[in-house]
Amino acid sequence: MGADKKHSIARFLMPTTSDPLPTYALPPFKESENAELSARIEAVRQKWGERLVILGHHYQQDEVIAHSDLRGDSLGLSQKAAASEHCRVIAFCGVHFMAETADILANRPEKLQDRGGERVSVLLPDMAAGCSMADMAEVDQVEAAWSELSEHVDTKKIVPVTYINSAASLKAFCGRHGGIVCTSSNAESVLRWAFERGDRVFFFPDQHLGRNTAMSMGIDPAEMPVWDPYADFGGGNEAAELQQSRVLLWKGHCSVHQMFTAAHVAQFRQQYPQIKILVHPECPREVYEIADEAGSTAKIIDVVRQAPAGTQWAIGTELHLVNRLKQEHPEQEIHFLSPVVCMCATMYRIDLAHLCWTLENLDAGTPVGTIEVDPEIARWSLVALERMLELS
Repeated sequence: MGADKKHSIARFLMPTTSDPLPTYALPPFKESENAELSARIEAVRQKWGERLVILGHHYQQDEVIAHSDLRGDSLGLSQKAAASEHCRVIAFCGVHFMAETADILANRPEKLQDRGGERVSVLLPDMAAGCSMADMAEVDQVEAAWSELSEHVDTKKIVPVTYINSAASLKAFCGRHGGIVCTSSNAESVLRWAFERGDRVFFFPDQHLGRNTAMSMGIDPAEMPVWDPYADFGGGNEAAELQQSRVLLWKGHCSVHQMFTAAHVAQFRQQYPQIKILVHPECPREVYEIADEAGSTAKIIDVVRQAPAGTQWAIGTELHLVNRLKQEHPEQEIHFLSPVVCMCATMYRIDLAHLCWTLENLDAGTPVGTIEVDPEIARWSLVALERMLELS
């Protein structure tokens, strides 16, 4: 994107405070040049100093990343911001569930005590920046599934596991039911933890991460039925399938990683015989199992960083990250695995205009996009998160 590109935030929707569910009003912003927006963002950053921490997820646009104090994956960013002694406001350039996790970790009881009860405010520059994967598993659907499962198996022996890419309400569900949270890098350790405590795992919302991890542990695909929350009975499964299961997979996926196919891998290998295929474990099994390397976003970055000059890569993950790796590693030949443009559309909603508007409202004492998790949900979410963190 050129430096002179104009942004409009007319599409930005500001939640009012009068409704329990968000209603929206347009902000009084005009189109501005990137250079002007950047200068205004930096002015607020300079004024607030260490009290303000801007977090930029790896999938964000480059111009947003340029203003981030920290860049990384969602959990790592939340942990680092929560560990900051001086931080009092987090502007999370990511999506809704990430901002929820930041609020939970930054305002957990011991942190509040250290700050004399003062909360860290968490701001999401666009409240419409959600996650299609997280939206595929709503807590009422999971609770209904849990109730129905109790007719076929002993739910006291099921350990629920939710991917970090999920709403705080699902993390709280896991906390209340003896479950745990996982990331793409520790999913195997978490599943082993779960199997030490139960006969089977209920894994949501991403079926691909659950399946890829479980199969890598030697679990038979026949023992991994998929629960469809829209099916009429048993999540679309017979009672016997549920009773013979070891891992129940929720029918959810990442819209970005779902689109990579084995045919894409074959095309690159035909065109570039020396190429290495590097993918995220949210990709479908048929892609994951034929890749040369697979791992979390952090692992993908590390693998490329440590590879010898001249290595050829076709990488199956979000487009902005792949393009950034191209720029940062000109000594290597890096390709996007799909011929179709594939970016995280909800991440893309956050741009300089949204960030600028958010920070200037903060500075004016009229904060917008505040994320504050319900205390009871935060309490039980923290239980599930801390179970995972204890494994590290």
